[in-house]
Amino acid sequence: MDIPRIFNITESAHRIHNPITPEKLAILGAALRVASGASVLDLGSGSGEMLCTWARDHGVVGVGVDMSRLFTEQAKRRAEELGVANQVKFIHANAAGYVSDEKVSVAACVGATWIAGGVAGTIELLARSLRPGGIILIGEPYWRQLPPTEDIAKGCQAHSISDFLMLPELLASFGHLGYDVVEMVLADQDGWDRYEAAKWFTMRRWLEANPDDDFAKEVRAQLTSEPERYAAYTREYVGWGVFALMPRC
Repeated sequence: MDIPRIFNITESAHRIHNPITPEKLAILGAALRVASGASVLDLGSGSGEMLCTWARDHGVVGVGVDMSRLFTEQAKRRAEELGVANQVKFIHANAAGYVSDEKVSVAACVGATWIAGGVAGTIELLARSLRPGGIILIGEPYWRQLPPTEDIAKGCQAHSISDFLMLPELLASFGHLGYDVVEMVLADQDGWDRYEAAKWFTMRRWLEANPDDDFAKEVRAQLTSEPERYAAYTREYVGWGVFALMPRC
């Protein structure tokens, strides 16, 4: 079990596999007022930066689940590096359908809502692990401005304009599902640049080290096209944020 190889290559040097920066990840942890000993479940945990830094900074404990073998191993090493390996555990598995044995204070899926078919299904899945009074975290893209054509939406790596909502509509959609939005931290363009542009350097170094690899042609094509595509489309049209939700009472 693993994610497509292209992601393991392009994001192999990433600690955070979405456009949020370390500074904003820290802001999110502080904003949620997570207490020492609070339990966190992170589905699609990537290289474990959220769990590991929150364990260090706030004393949380928790479990991360990710289907990338590479990212899971990186998460384990990060936990050792930060001295929190006794507080967090990382599991290499498909997060789809994963429910914690014990209810948690924070149930998160930050940028991988495909695991349950979208936002609604992912919130429903996370709710199965959430204790009363707990918080759900959802990381999700939205349109900063509505693309004028379907071709532009596809340039943003969406299948169609209908894939994403504008921010007000996304926030309203959480209410329609029966949740209050209690916090949010939004990525900015610097966060997008750091997430996307770092891939280009990683791809170039990989190509230098693996010129005869059967996958080199695909990596070369992506490195050639991605800077212009990103600048023309994603950077202009797509926003991204982490949204903290609590069931309405």
